[in-house]
Parts: sequence; structure tokens; C-alpha cells
Amino acid sequence: MSASINNINKLTNLQNSVKDSKKNNDNFSSILNKTIGEVNDLQKISDKAMSDIATGNIKDLHQAAIAIDKAELSMKLMLEVRNKALNAYKELSRTQM
Repeated sequence: MSASINNINKLTNLQNSVKDSKKNNDNFSSILNKTIGEVNDLQKISDKAMSDIATGNIKDLHQAAIAIDKAELSMKLMLEVRNKALNAYKELSRTQM
């Protein structure tokens, strides 16, 4: 009985978050596109920092290292999100209707 109440609460929370998303006119694809754009921007900054290090045109080595680390972490996070989305899609495709 308690498990079914928890499931109902989870469903209610999910519905509320979807409603909030609709109020802000945000949908999954727009959020995903925005996030991919941000990851791409971090990758460009990281590439510039690495080329500056290679050519010796670096002003602050510490800031360059931080930019490279940010890009690496954001890419790892994006890959994990992709993997989770693919796993969810595969799980949904296995369910019977």
C-alpha cells in the first residue's frame, strides 16, 4: 500500500514539473538544444585554450586549465545524459502495449 502511495506521489511530482515546464514554454528538445549549445561553447573555449598553450600565447595558465576541465566535465555529463536517454528509450520500446 505504501509503495503505491509513493508511486502516486512521484507521478504527481512529475506532472507538476511538466506543468511548470509548459508555463515557461520549455520543452525537452529546447532544453536539450540549449544545453548542447552550452557544451559546444565550452568545447570551443577549451580548444582555444589548448592552442594558446601549444603556441605559448597563454596569459593565465590556471584559467586555461579550468576551461579545459569545464569542457571535459560538461562533455562527460552530456554523454551520461545521452546514455540514460538511450537506455530509457530501449526500455520503453521493450514494453508491451
